[in-house]
Amino acid sequence: MSANKKVDSEWLLGDRGELYRMSRSGAVYQIRIWVSEERKYLRRSLKTTDYETAKQRGEKLILQTLSDVASGRKLFGITLGELTDKYLEWRRADVGLEGGITEGRFKTIESQCRALLRAKHLTTKIAELDENSFFDWGQMRRRDNPSISLVTIRNETATIGQIFDFAYRNGYSHIPKMFFRPTKISRDEIGKRDIFSIDEYEKMVRYLRGYVSKQQCPDDEDRIERQKVRDYIYTLSNTLMRTGELRQMTWGDVKGFKDAVDDTGKGVCLVKLHVRKETSKVRNERTIVVRGGEYLKRLTTYSGFIEPTDLLFTNKNGTHPLGTRELYKHWDTIMKGIGIHDHKYRKLSYYSLRHFGITMRMDAGVPIADVAVIAGTSSSHIENHYRHPDDEMMVRGALRNFAKTEEGGFTLD
Repeated sequence: MSANKKVDSEWLLGDRGELYRMSRSGAVYQIRIWVSEERKYLRRSLKTTDYETAKQRGEKLILQTLSDVASGRKLFGITLGELTDKYLEWRRADVGLEGGITEGRFKTIESQCRALLRAKHLTTKIAELDENSFFDWGQMRRRDNPSISLVTIRNETATIGQIFDFAYRNGYSHIPKMFFRPTKISRDEIGKRDIFSIDEYEKMVRYLRGYVSKQQCPDDEDRIERQKVRDYIYTLSNTLMRTGELRQMTWGDVKGFKDAVDDTGKGVCLVKLHVRKETSKVRNERTIVVRGGEYLKRLTTYSGFIEPTDLLFTNKNGTHPLGTRELYKHWDTIMKGIGIHDHKYRKLSYYSLRHFGITMRMDAGVPIADVAVIAGTSSSHIENHYRHPDDEMMVRGALRNFAKTEEGGFTLD
């Protein structure tokens, strides 16, 4: 076996960096630069077989390296896993602050960091990366998840860019900016959210009656957890709240109940809720009066944690919100139980219940501006992201007096 020898070696910029090719690596040029402060060679592939291009890239990298060293940046040592840990620690301090981020947003950033570490191993040295290391992020992610949406890919590239901006500011990386292939997203793709049909929602209501029964779940502790999941589902679809807002709501945010009669003559229980600014995705507080009060009243009869500072939907010990793992364990079971085996492909999740509730309120004739206030968003956002001009809606538009269902689109348990 022949040795892997250095060939076509040439020193650049007064012996500051060596341009060369290796006999076994084909015609691709490489460069090594001695970093005396760290007593190591920085080695990079220049990713070209053209001599003039390699020389130009090599000289540029030498000058950038000298600048990084002069500014105190460490070119060796830190790994991608260590960088994401440092970034998450920094962002964690922003949770709940004025102008900061919500707990839900932080969870999203954590998820995006996990995706980054699936694409590049956590032991990857930051010094081994360059500004184009994630240029084809969309392709990298689709190897992991072929059905991932363009919106998700775009949001992940934004976070990766922020991570390396953080790294550069703190001297962990020599890369001032990451480059990504442009992601073109149509307006339809931005607003695309799948939704339950009324038949599917009513099938879920019927299924949940059995799901929380003592016959199907004789264990008291497990049954209470199922009951919480059931009432969490009903509360989301009736209050139009975001999942993060509801999971962080306390009993002190419940301002009262009122029995009323809707425009079909059916009795309903209204509830007044205060959504705190620090729990809102858009950082705006709001007080809303919505349907679904009976579910929160029922929750008080079995929860065991109903002090003003207690969360509405808690784990078994009452110390934390009902766990994400537990919620989605039940969600998978419920979706399969009602015959929606493609719920992951359709992206039907707990968040879809907010979408369903918004659509049902509009179907019931509630003005979009009013729905927007209740949901804590803008009228244009409602129009662009939630309006579904299905056949039934167009018939109502044509006939004007087309009768609503008795439940106004809702099936109350």
